Amino acid sequence: MDIEVKDSIDRHGNKIFHLYTNLDRLSAYMIDLAPEDEVPIKKLIHSMRKMQNYEIPPLIQSVPELLTLRQKSKFIKHIPLLFFLAKWKSQTNFSFARKLNNQFLKEAFQLLFDGDEKPLLVITLPLAFNDKMGVGYPIGGSLAFVRKIEDRYLSLGGKIRYNTSVDEVVAENGHATGVILSNGTKWPSEITVSTADWYYTLFTALKGRYTSKTILALKEKRNLEVFYSVFLLSLGISRSFYGVHHMQRFQLHKELLSPDGTKYLRMQVHCYNYDPTLAPKGKCVVTVAFYSQNGDYWIDLRKSDRDEYIKQKTVFAEEIITILEEKLGRVRDAIEEIDIATPATYHRYTNNWQGSTQGWLPGKNLLARSPVSNVIPGLQDFYLAGHWTQPGGGLPVAIKSARTVAQMICHKYKKPFSIKIP
Repeated sequence: MDIEVKDSIDRHGNKIFHLYTNLDRLSAYMIDLAPEDEVPIKKLIHSMRKMQNYEIPPLIQSVPELLTLRQKSKFIKHIPLLFFLAKWKSQTNFSFARKLNNQFLKEAFQLLFDGDEKPLLVITLPLAFNDKMGVGYPIGGSLAFVRKIEDRYLSLGGKIRYNTSVDEVVAENGHATGVILSNGTKWPSEITVSTADWYYTLFTALKGRYTSKTILALKEKRNLEVFYSVFLLSLGISRSFYGVHHMQRFQLHKELLSPDGTKYLRMQVHCYNYDPTLAPKGKCVVTVAFYSQNGDYWIDLRKSDRDEYIKQKTVFAEEIITILEEKLGRVRDAIEEIDIATPATYHRYTNNWQGSTQGWLPGKNLLARSPVSNVIPGLQDFYLAGHWTQPGGGLPVAIKSARTVAQMICHKYKKPFSIKIP
């Protein structure tokens, strides 16, 4: 990632900070920029090297609550890591920046999250495993990825009914016994699993009948904030952008105001020049994403005034394209395809509360468990899975929570939980 620094330049006269995923390269680069900060730089790199000695999260073959004492004892080796993470969880990009003498490097760390203060673990954990090639991007994007899961499920005899929304989860005598679809059809079930939106599941499908003080506090956002939604502009451009770093963040010359009232001083551009399946040779998909916590503005506007909704998102997209033209050059005339997604789009496709793209925003304790459990007190034969079960959310958490639910079901019905790699 390239991060443009606002007020400083490095000792070579550049305003761009390069965030390399190779830790050796990152270390050498930062020490070259700021030899006076070699000690804190090496401590930072060492912290990520230490994380690499462990599997995070450890792949537990059984649900933690179901582990025997003997099985739990095997995780004693992770105790040093817990102490280490407990020490580092309070470290933020701002607190680390205060340890630096070099003004350019100091400002670069302050801008890691576009000027916001966040736990440094948010970026050091992913960097540690990027360096080990333990994470990656699926060529073909999310559609190609999910098709693999779909194909595997269907090959095992599973059935999928698309375009079939659930209006209600049927609950009788404290047991979930089926679902009622939007067309009125009732499907009975012995086990019901919801991987749908948390808010919709509890307060619409279950009619708000199974709540607690904790659940109501989440509804009122007294414990955790809902993760951001996104205004996403995607462009198909008849340019390759070869040699351009795929992720860039830069300072705007003047404040950019979204129709939903959010103000932006920086912009992030993503060039998918590394995935040849997304565009013909010599062309590229380029996206610009802006976070917003005012997703309801777009959702309500689309419902109340479709023409005004289209107008506002189009005008905002044009402002973004103008900035791209100034920054990257030869963009506007090379655009062949445009797609504009707003929080209303995310809400329409996923039904996620307020168009959230993940779930809950992490609180001060980045390692805290979610207050949303996989089971609902008072309702048997019903399970929740998905990114609402863990702050930060995202695809890995969703998959892990689904695995946990599968293990819980197997345990209840005394079935062995086994993994078969296709």
